[in-house]
Amino acid sequence: MSTTKTVALSFLIAAFAFLCTDVLAADAAADVAAMHAVDQAWLKAYNSNDAKTATGLYDEDAILMPPGAPPAHGRAAIEKFLAADMAESARAGVTFHLGAKPDGGVNGDLGWVSGTYTVTDKSGKVVDAGKYLSVSKNEGGKWLYVRDTWNSDGAPPKPEK
Repeated sequence: MSTTKTVALSFLIAAFAFLCTDVLAADAAADVAAMHAVDQAWLKAYNSNDAKTATGLYDEDAILMPPGAPPAHGRAAIEKFLAADMAESARAGVTFHLGAKPDGGVNGDLGWVSGTYTVTDKSGKVVDAGKYLSVSKNEGGKWLYVRDTWNSDGAPPKPEK
């Protein structure tokens, strides 16, 4: 009788663990989708020259690590960098686009997303392409960047003589 109860209890525990895994996987997929939505909001803000909206997607203590520039620590520094960078992109007439197949993962209140991007000029010609990686944390149901970086696939520009 004891063996039967042990087997039954083991089966119940295994079934519960299996069902919880499915629920956790569904939650993780929803969290990754939410982080991808934040990326789309960032993209829209960037291409609209809206540094304030883009900066609101970052945690107060976030660090932005752009290529060819020192890191920007905290929202104020991130907003300063993004405002200047967005203005330069607007003057140059370039637009950012995110690749079609981003990736991501989540572990508790921390998550990451990565993918590719292209930059096009006014004619639609690709003038740059690269990849990005962001780490975010969930604060009260809202995903905020805590680390954000990207880099070009192209060679860095040669120094001017």
